[in-house]
Amino acid sequence: MTRFRLTIEYDGRPFMGWQRQPHGPSVQAAIEDAGKAITGESIILHAAGRTDAGVHAEAMSAHLDVTKTVTAFRLMEGINAKLRPYPIAVLDCAPVADDWHARFSCIGRRYLYRIINRRAPLALDKGRAWRVPQALDSDAMHEAAQVLVGHHDFTTFRSMHCQSASPVKTLDVLDVRRFCEEIEIAASARSFLHHQVRSMVGCLMMVGRGQWSSADLKAALDAKDRKALGFNAPPDGLYFVEARYPA
Repeated sequence: MTRFRLTIEYDGRPFMGWQRQPHGPSVQAAIEDAGKAITGESIILHAAGRTDAGVHAEAMSAHLDVTKTVTAFRLMEGINAKLRPYPIAVLDCAPVADDWHARFSCIGRRYLYRIINRRAPLALDKGRAWRVPQALDSDAMHEAAQVLVGHHDFTTFRSMHCQSASPVKTLDVLDVRRFCEEIEIAASARSFLHHQVRSMVGCLMMVGRGQWSSADLKAALDAKDRKALGFNAPPDGLYFVEARYPA
């Protein structure tokens, strides 16, 4: 048996999310089915994270085990061929140690959220970014974001459906940067709660519009209550961009 690590890019719009589900298409099911078609074996794919419906990935990390003798290149090429026309691509495939695990070996995850701050509708980025027509103060958003950096109880920013054992997480980075009409929000942590990034972004948008201050954001964090949340951003602009592992 050989364990392979896959690096995967996908557009989340056609899917119910990463995880295989009985009521709709998923990224996991599409890749598992492609892997089975290539190897003739039942494939179970484990990922570094589970993205929601409509959330994208630039470099999701996952692994699968194959008994059949096959090179990493042939496996990658075969899976990509079978995935057409799904908007999924295996960017890299490499053998790893038998005890390497895409989820449990991961020591850090990074997300990016894209806001297009303009009045005009999105022609090229529809479904791939969140259009906010009102003017946003990205400097105020970045300043307020630092309130959330560190070790906190993020209950306010946690989905009621979150299955994490604890709402306490350590947020390493939450940076807001503007590039012309686009605002990018980068978040890094060992792990995140369900909807945590989208909930933080929604509240930062309120800061950018002048509806909230940094103090309001801190009050929401300190409340440890989902009812204190200002706004939950849509999935369109969210991208899983990196899973980090020990060297």
